Amino acid sequence: MIHPMSDETIANRIESLVEEEQTLLGREPVDAHSADQLEDDRRRLDQIAVELDRCWDLLRQRRALREAGQDPDEALVRDADTVERYLQ
Repeated sequence: MIHPMSDETIANRIESLVEEEQTLLGREPVDAHSADQLEDDRRRLDQIAVELDRCWDLLRQRRALREAGQDPDEALVRDADTVERYLQ
């Protein structure tokens, strides 16, 4: 069974991902000298973007359930394809 995540846990994960994203963006000029490293960084940035979208989606679901008087722990992490299609 998957244990539900609290809003705080989700927010902490978002913060961690944003920090990693900023680190990668900050070293992009240095990594530009290595095509492989730059590609790795860009691939990870894409992964971070998707994971951030999924975290924000989960947090919005939890808040909507809470506002509707329902249990926020009923919110489910949606797969990346669903979240990415939803946001476009």
